[in-house]
Amino acid sequence: MIASPGPSKVLPKISAKNIPSVLIHEIIDGKPLYRKGYREVLAKTKKLEDIMGSSSLQFFIIDYILGLLYPSIDRAKYLIATNEAGLHLDRRNNLAGDILIFDKDVLTIDKINKHYSSVPPKLSIEIDLDIELEDFTENSYIAVKTKKLLEFGVEKVIWFLTESKNVMIATPNGDWQIRDWNRDVEIMNGIVCNVGNYLKEQGSEFA
Repeated sequence: MIASPGPSKVLPKISAKNIPSVLIHEIIDGKPLYRKGYREVLAKTKKLEDIMGSSSLQFFIIDYILGLLYPSIDRAKYLIATNEAGLHLDRRNNLAGDILIFDKDVLTIDKINKHYSSVPPKLSIEIDLDIELEDFTENSYIAVKTKKLLEFGVEKVIWFLTESKNVMIATPNGDWQIRDWNRDVEIMNGIVCNVGNYLKEQGSEFA
């Protein structure tokens, strides 16, 4: 099981009108979810660029997964999106993804524009959470976001969680699995990753 951190700590409310839109990471059911560290930016103890990127552990894992995907996936059929790729589910829901894999028969060239994608990826991969947990616990946020993605049409959602060292895999048929990240995980089409073993092989203290 993913260890629950319990209810998130109650923090003083900040009026949304005083929060710049650049600090919004996602919108779920019309409610903005702010980037982790946004309060420090508002308090001027951090700069915006201090909270915009992934941690080194996150991008190390992302690099590992992309390194498996790029030489193995059929690039004529699939498009790999990363760098907080945006999804527009509907007028009340905008989500971001660490790694999204789109079928080019679905994300056709006429749908490539300057807006978030309004068609679902085939696969969504997430490494940790990038929001302040003010109205969610970690588990409830993961559950809500995963459900939204599956309802949007995503065929598989995979979460890699560095604190618990777990992987959560969800599909639309209701088969949600949680496993230790030292076990093999099939990303798609026979492409397999093992984050725990990779970190161990690289000598990481987080293995």
